[in-house]
Amino acid sequence: MNLKILAKTLGALILLEAMAMIICGLFAYFDTVAGDEGAMAALFMSAGICIMGGIVLMLFGVGKIKRIPRREGIVIVGLGWLICGTLGGMPYMICEPGMPASDAFFESLSGFTTTGSSVMTDIESWPRGILLWRSMTQWLGGMGILVLFVAVLSYLGMGSKSLFRNESSFQTSEASTARIRDTAMTLWTVYLVITAVCLVGLKLMGLSWFNAVCHSFTVVSTGGFSPHNASIAYYSDWGNGWLIELWLSLFMVICSISFLIWGVILSHRWKRLRDEEEGKWFVIICLFSAVLIAAGLVIRDGSNFLDALRGTWFTVVSITSTTGFGLVDYEPWPAYALMILAMLMLMGGCSGSTAGGLKLSRLLVFLKTARFEVVRAFRPYQVFRMHVNGNALGEQQRSQTVMFTALYAFVTIFSCFVVALLEAYQGIDMLTCFGAVVATLANIGPGFGDVGPTENFAHLGPATKVFLGLLMVLGRLELFAILVLFIPSLWRKY
Repeated sequence: MNLKILAKTLGALILLEAMAMIICGLFAYFDTVAGDEGAMAALFMSAGICIMGGIVLMLFGVGKIKRIPRREGIVIVGLGWLICGTLGGMPYMICEPGMPASDAFFESLSGFTTTGSSVMTDIESWPRGILLWRSMTQWLGGMGILVLFVAVLSYLGMGSKSLFRNESSFQTSEASTARIRDTAMTLWTVYLVITAVCLVGLKLMGLSWFNAVCHSFTVVSTGGFSPHNASIAYYSDWGNGWLIELWLSLFMVICSISFLIWGVILSHRWKRLRDEEEGKWFVIICLFSAVLIAAGLVIRDGSNFLDALRGTWFTVVSITSTTGFGLVDYEPWPAYALMILAMLMLMGGCSGSTAGGLKLSRLLVFLKTARFEVVRAFRPYQVFRMHVNGNALGEQQRSQTVMFTALYAFVTIFSCFVVALLEAYQGIDMLTCFGAVVATLANIGPGFGDVGPTENFAHLGPATKVFLGLLMVLGRLELFAILVLFIPSLWRKY
């Protein structure tokens, strides 16, 4: 393991995080709302600590980096997210009303991984500078702070490929059609444009600049943090509340589909767009689920179909995109509706998007592979050609998908056991246990039971919060970039 490469690259990454803290600190300095003086001091102090740590690491790793080998790239990705999440919790600890270390670690990682789970019991009591930092962490984590790192630091050269491949969920065959650095820059350009369009739309609908910025940051990143205790339900009583919900749901759908698709549209490669089945299935599943749940609510409660569809559509999109914005309390819904939401939580969005979960493309491959195996049972010599999004899939890709799905299921079951063990003294119920694990591993935000849409994670023990924070990173990096850190051979010297 080349420690100099690790030190220099992680040091530069920490400096990048410090710059984001300084931007939020400057907002707190110029903000006219009382109480932001504490936020300014906390953000500047945290930025100073990050700058000192980053400089020390960069001095230790002084020298030119020609390339980052694959092994070092994997370690940088895994440690980079953990370090950024840990340091990002400092403003929550320093600023009043303050948080203990475990809560700050949880809240920060929930931001960077765009999970959206929170331990803040009264969000509106926090200074606006801290709430902006809270939203900023999700916006940076949405596209991936390391993808931004690849885009802006040209000295990474060939080594940027190993970071990009292990940090993001983009399909290698599509991301490699151009230089990785150029691809990363294109993705962030699209990300910025979508954020700006969303921001302007929210401002025109009557939101303040602060609220428009915070919500545009967290909807485009499919993160779900809101500066209001009631989340998006805060706007439900507005005359144009339905329009705000529709606008936000539109961007949740847009950002749950691979960002490479928007690059395809800009380059007029219509054949690739016609081959896109993952995005089409995502929209179909969301529409079908929302209508099915709304119909059930109409039959059970006799409510108006359009009113029911308004709540179910937003909730389904928010859950499937793993954004986690709150609008209605879905826990009183019928059992079949909750089962649909649980399946949508595990499925998540599309590969190459800011959404979390298992990813719809893997589900498509898994289902096609299952069909292939069933047919092969009575037609062993039949030849199959399997495609997803126009890309041919070989035996290795199919087996990797099946293995990943099985590993994901195992991690979910094992994590439920760990949380149940850690919370045994509080008598946690199985629904809450399952909801907490799925909400954090799939980077969704709200779960079921005592961590449902009207609750939060504040009542859980410190050890449980740390464990769930690690689950967020594990899910955000799709298991391997974190699990590989526990393989002893990875750390051996050359």
